[in-house]
Amino acid sequence: MGDLTVRGGVGSTVDAEITVKRSRFLCRLVRIDTEDAARAAIDSARKEHWSARHHCSAMVIGPSGTPDQVRRSNDDGEPSGTAGRPMLEALSGRGIVDALAVVTRYFGGTLLGAGGLVRAYSEAVLTTIDRAQSLGMFVERERRELFTLTLAHADAGRIEAELRQRGVLILGTDYGRSALLHISDDDAERLTAIVAHVTAGSAHLQSVGREWVDVEPA
Repeated sequence: MGDLTVRGGVGSTVDAEITVKRSRFLCRLVRIDTEDAARAAIDSARKEHWSARHHCSAMVIGPSGTPDQVRRSNDDGEPSGTAGRPMLEALSGRGIVDALAVVTRYFGGTLLGAGGLVRAYSEAVLTTIDRAQSLGMFVERERRELFTLTLAHADAGRIEAELRQRGVLILGTDYGRSALLHISDDDAERLTAIVAHVTAGSAHLQSVGREWVDVEPA
């Protein structure tokens, strides 16, 4: 399985909570695309849970195995290495990208020690990832070729529906003088054949480059 991220675009969230020796660990997994978006999500958690002492975080932006991937973590006052780093390892270990995990801790009165904190912060993130998986809240990120297909308005709805039925990923449609379908696929030859069939050869694909897109997990 490739990289995974939260379904629904930037700002989509999944929440979960664990309790360890009466301390509450509230984790929010947020779809992000920039560090500014991550900072905004952390600030939102601080405002929502203003009475909590710690709002620890970890983020991964960009695809795995690329030199410009951004990986950041913050212990937010917890002992160094006991919160942000295990949270980041939890994200990376499950192949989660373009996402921020922020864990808010309400202290329950019992010290957990360094090892206990590492386990608790890691478990909070993993529990949230498991919940997202159970709810079908993950999509895969793949680099695919992009195409446009120009159609008459009268034909656009029918052809789009037929393409979707054949497993073609439609990213969106623009309506101007004509309908312009934005399409992504990893098999240009197969896609060309499908388009030729459903349009009876009356429309032709235009390649417009490659981009990272959301696709359904295999």
